[in-house]
Amino acid sequence: MTQLRCCLLSGGDSRRMGRDKALLPHPEGGSWLERTLGLLVELGAPVTLLSRHPAHLALARGLTVQRGEAQAGAAAAHITPIAEPPPWEGPLLALHRLMERHPQSRLLLCPVDMPWLSLETLRALVAAADAVGREVDGEAPIIHLAHDGQRLQPLLGIYPSSAPIRAQLAAAIHRGERGLQRWLAGQACRPVHLDPQALRNVNRPQEFESRDDPKQGSVAGSERS
Repeated sequence: MTQLRCCLLSGGDSRRMGRDKALLPHPEGGSWLERTLGLLVELGAPVTLLSRHPAHLALARGLTVQRGEAQAGAAAAHITPIAEPPPWEGPLLALHRLMERHPQSRLLLCPVDMPWLSLETLRALVAAADAVGREVDGEAPIIHLAHDGQRLQPLLGIYPSSAPIRAQLAAAIHRGERGLQRWLAGQACRPVHLDPQALRNVNRPQEFESRDDPKQGSVAGSERS
């Protein structure tokens, strides 16, 4: 599996934020969704946006047109918006759907609610997975998960969509498992220590307003958007 594909999850209902987080304005311009899609495109890999919200999908399609006009179509083919069908039962089911759609790829899973994520952080994650991949060539694929120094942030990671992992995930989904952390406990995973500021997951307005307080961050994975 050599192809990297970036997969952005933007399907939650933003209950704790009180409004759609993906469409919130970002200080650097555009919305959280636009900024994150832009970062992922910069990695040079194709991007899939998975969301149940029509506004997210329409925005991504609009970005594709704008990027195509500005860059002679260089990035236009890289963003693929996909409407997530019901039931909407969290990131584990979403990951299963992405693996079924993109088999034999390395999926860089990313949430829309890490507004301080940086291109350098994403590149460091990919580089760490690439280095370990060369070391264990021929062995079982390893899932690489972002770690902020205190805890894993499993919605930012590189998930090999290999046949064994897809089969294990499909079996877990069939059994009714919907907990990403519980499923990961039975997988071969390696933490990748990254800038904790870049990994801050934002679920509430005060968490976004208090950017400089690392204690305000929360664990990614409890809510998709």
